[in-house]
Amino acid sequence: MNLFGVMDVSASALRAERVRAEVVASNMANAETTKTPEGGPYQRHHVVFESVGGDGSFQQSLASQMTDGMGGGTSDGFGSGFSTGFNDGFAGFNSDVLAQNGTPGGVAVANVISDHSAPLERYDPQNPDAGANGFVAYPDINPLTEMVDLMGATRSYGMNASAVQAEKNMMTSSLDILK
Repeated sequence: MNLFGVMDVSASALRAERVRAEVVASNMANAETTKTPEGGPYQRHHVVFESVGGDGSFQQSLASQMTDGMGGGTSDGFGSGFSTGFNDGFAGFNSDVLAQNGTPGGVAVANVISDHSAPLERYDPQNPDAGANGFVAYPDINPLTEMVDLMGATRSYGMNASAVQAEKNMMTSSLDILK
C-alpha cells in the first residue's frame, strides 16, 4: 500500500463513522415519533459496516498489494445491489455517500437496517394516536443506548482523524529530509 493508501483507508472509516453518527442522531430525534408516513411508530435504525476489497483476508490483501506494485489493489468496488440496499434501508441518505468507499482495506457502509422490535406501549388516552384501549405505540429507542453508540462513533472518528494527521506529519517529515 502506498502512502496515500493508508490515508484512503482512514478516510473510508471517517465516512462510515459519519453515517453511523447521523443514524444515531436520527434515532434520538425520532424517539417520540408515534406515526410515520408508512404507519406505526418510527423504527430504530442500525448501520452495518463491511470491509472493502478482496475476500477480506489479510493474506489476500497482502498478495494483491505485492502483485500490484505500489498499491491500488485489484478490487472492483461494490456490486450494483449495494446502493439499492442502502437506499431502501434508510431514506435519509443517498448513494453519494457510498461513491468514494472503494478503498481496498477500508470500511464501507453496507446497509442501514431497521430494527423490527415491538413498540413500547404507554397509556395516554388524550393522545390522537392512541388506540381504542388508550395506549400509544412508541419506538423502542433507549437514549442511553443511543448515546453509547454516538460516543463509539465519535471516538472512532477521532482516532481515524488522528491517523490521518499522523500520516500527514510523516509525509511532511519525509519531504523535510529530502530537502
